[in-house]
Amino acid sequence: MFLQTERMVLRRFDEADVDHLYALDGDPQVMRFVTGGEPTPRDRIRDETLPRLLRAYERFEGFGVWAAVERPTGGFLGWFEFYPPDGHGPEEAELGYRLRRSAWGKGYATEGSRALIRKGFTELGVRRVMAQTMVVNAASRRVMEKAGLTHVRTFHQEWPWSIEGDEHGDVEYAITKADWKRREASGGGRPPDGAGTSQGR
Repeated sequence: MFLQTERMVLRRFDEADVDHLYALDGDPQVMRFVTGGEPTPRDRIRDETLPRLLRAYERFEGFGVWAAVERPTGGFLGWFEFYPPDGHGPEEAELGYRLRRSAWGKGYATEGSRALIRKGFTELGVRRVMAQTMVVNAASRRVMEKAGLTHVRTFHQEWPWSIEGDEHGDVEYAITKADWKRREASGGGRPPDGAGTSQGR
């Protein structure tokens, strides 16, 4: 177990999770803001996605993409990413999440995001947490805001899929350790729970 919240356990992925990931990435609604709704083939999950996730655990201790399972049923909910962005070390972490549709609207994304941010700042030496999504992905943006992140920039980047709304670009949200500590001290670290969502761009 990597982390436990009120309703979830976050753990490492293993070889037995191929079908969990395939079911998650096989849902066009989950993949709407990731691939435009195109499902990921099972062989790509098995041969590329899962091995990449497993390798990532070895690069930075305490960082990776974590399978989220429900307490106490053990049912697979999706995943949370907490990993240094390309070109950065463990002083910065990118937050991400992708949840099954059955887990949407229940506050899981906010709950997991807050717990990871807290762990990053208090145990992992992180100084800044950032997250990105599409401008039009309003649900994911709300999760970022409820987790304490604020809008930093709007930008455009190349993407291999054409997704409705991509002409509006992408957004980056972030929070620093200093800002998080101020929020915690003022009692502002736990705004009301919001809807869970899948996250991509």
